[in-house]
Amino acid sequence: MLSRVADTLYWMSRYLERSENISRFIDVNWHLSLDQPSDGSQEWSALISATGDGALYLKAHQNFSKENVISFLIFDTDYPNSIISCLRAARENARTVRDIISTDMWEQINSFYHFVEKTGKYQLSVYENPNAFCEQVRLRLMTIGGITSETMLHGDAWHFIRLGRYLERADKTSRILDVKYFTLLPNLAYVGTAYDDVQWAALLRATGGLESYRQRCGRIQPNRVAEFLVFDRQFARSILRCLNAAQASLHEITGTPQGTYQNVAEQRLGALCAELGFMDIEHVFGMGLHEFTDQLQLKINRVNDTIALTFFGYVFEGNGGDS
Repeated sequence: MLSRVADTLYWMSRYLERSENISRFIDVNWHLSLDQPSDGSQEWSALISATGDGALYLKAHQNFSKENVISFLIFDTDYPNSIISCLRAARENARTVRDIISTDMWEQINSFYHFVEKTGKYQLSVYENPNAFCEQVRLRLMTIGGITSETMLHGDAWHFIRLGRYLERADKTSRILDVKYFTLLPNLAYVGTAYDDVQWAALLRATGGLESYRQRCGRIQPNRVAEFLVFDRQFARSILRCLNAAQASLHEITGTPQGTYQNVAEQRLGALCAELGFMDIEHVFGMGLHEFTDQLQLKINRVNDTIALTFFGYVFEGNGGDS
């Protein structure tokens, strides 16, 4: 496969996954703000902190109101990680590889972009009830994911799409965990209270994992929730499962047997999967949840860098990446 085509498919997939995860960020914060004892502004500023794009936000807005944060994360065309910007980039990438992806995929991606663009003209309804909009985003992206799986040959092109999706998802699950850190930081008195449990449940809801968690673990316990989101090998959005899935697709692309490597991308991703595979939640909390997620995001970015160099022929300089 041409490196240009592989690059386009990889980033198309990452942009689509990123837009879904941003909607999940917004949804969890909206639910948290409803249960917040104060005015809820803390949750919205925490969301911007967790994205790592606080400097870009403050260039456009002076406060962290719900309306400003939602507008920035969904509709701001000058912000490269907003939902509309991600979908615009995904749509452009999809357009250039229409001979590789299926017609149904293209039509769904194109329709999705126009849905968000049209919704941007009626932003007040989203401010009032972001949950309804975020649910539409998730449903549309699950539809695209299903169409991708059912209509494409599961060859190199499909595996580059899968590789991008799971690396992006692992990164964003870690950032959803970071929302909890930034939310609790100013109010340590909430730790261990009923409100603390509400926050952990909201994180599970944001990843679509609340019901799966209850089936496996029962009542909400902070260490069990964090363990579930980081280490569970069966939950679709756990960090370890996502990285293992990305690693499997990487080896399918290269043909290198699992447990070995022939390039730096395989080496770094394999090392990261092994590191997490032999870690436990006590180590994470001992290190500090924020410190763990911060280091993990750096390692995922380094894996992305080596994928770009190995397969796409360029040194990564921020094309589509997080800040």
